[in-house]
Amino acid sequence: MRNFLLFSFVLISSFSVFAQDDIMNLLDETTEKPKNEPVLETFKTTRVINAQSTETVPKNAMDFRITHRFGNIGAASGGGFSSFYGMDNVANIRIAFEYGILENWMVGVGRSKTLGNIDAFTKWRFLTQSTNNKIPLSLAVYLNAAISPIKRELFYADVPVHKNNILHRLSYTAQLIIARKFGNIGSLELLPTYVHRNYVKTYVNPENGAGETNGLFALGAAARIKLTKRSSLLVEYFYTFSEFRKNNPTRPYYQPVSIGYEIETGGHVFHINFSNAVGIIENDFIPNSPDTWNLGGFKWGFNISRVFNF
Repeated sequence: MRNFLLFSFVLISSFSVFAQDDIMNLLDETTEKPKNEPVLETFKTTRVINAQSTETVPKNAMDFRITHRFGNIGAASGGGFSSFYGMDNVANIRIAFEYGILENWMVGVGRSKTLGNIDAFTKWRFLTQSTNNKIPLSLAVYLNAAISPIKRELFYADVPVHKNNILHRLSYTAQLIIARKFGNIGSLELLPTYVHRNYVKTYVNPENGAGETNGLFALGAAARIKLTKRSSLLVEYFYTFSEFRKNNPTRPYYQPVSIGYEIETGGHVFHINFSNAVGIIENDFIPNSPDTWNLGGFKWGFNISRVFNF
């Protein structure tokens, strides 16, 4: 009897241990573990409004983009009813083609009305946010070079002819893009930026004595706030670090601010936006922003993106 009781105790204890192991295994199987997958669609297109996003064109796909800016809306800035609030004027137009070489690397070319700038660019997303937050951010680098085919003396009458060589028409941008998506709420990004222009006029701010510089640092911020499944609110702002541009009475400068509404319609992504920036590429709107929202110096425009797969 004693042996039987001992055997029974051992048997029950063993069964209990095995049963506990089975229950724990079952719990492990039914409990979902966070998957390590890349976060998709931090932004809908490769640009927010003017600002670059961390998105790139998919491999072997081409994005055809049209960006249009009308004239100033406010009468104090040349708009008003006489120009149908800027719609009779065209401040800028840009047509661009962007092609995905790899899933996270794209190249492209574009042409803008302002200064006739022809630009070539590349963007590489070298880090992508993961769903389990082991990678909390997406990081991308953007580089471009632009050339103006228009002779500089058309803009600066006092520039000597010998200054008007092709190297003086070149400008460049280098940018780091830091972004994070917050579930279905929206996305936020920061854009440390450097713009270099090979030639600038030696203007001086009479208020503080600061002169114009070839290189400019700027910090941009952009946000996308989801409104519905297919629409979002877009906001962006750039601050340019330049003593020459601070309270300059002879060459006024205002930080570029833009707001827009984004709609996804099948293969198209359509943006309606308002901005005080005339330029569309960084080489243009970061150094040059003479209009202010306070005087109605903002323009309405639109961006259209259509992706073709090959």
